[in-house]
Amino acid sequence: LFRSFASGSFDKKVKIWDGRNNGAFLKTLTGHVGAVYQVAWSSDGRFLVSASKDSTAKLWDVTSGKRARETLPGHADEVYALDWSPNGSSVATGSKDRTIKIWKH
Repeated sequence: LFRSFASGSFDKKVKIWDGRNNGAFLKTLTGHVGAVYQVAWSSDGRFLVSASKDSTAKLWDVTSGKRARETLPGHADEVYALDWSPNGSSVATGSKDRTIKIWKH
């Protein structure tokens, strides 16, 4: 899925699009109960992580399904920021609760 791109939306969904085929829609990932603010791909293009108003981040294995592989709870407020470590072994999330959390993958 290296040539795919993802979008998060206020409809609580993450959508995957085909970057090689005029941006054709591929699939919807559901599971958040609040707006999705940000998404980020792992360096190998296999995983996606999303940040949400629902105070969680979710880890998705985009190659295998449409449901989150793991939910990353623990923030007390909306998660606005996230990114992968350069080697792909962890994800950092930042929240409106003024904390940053590091999650091992």
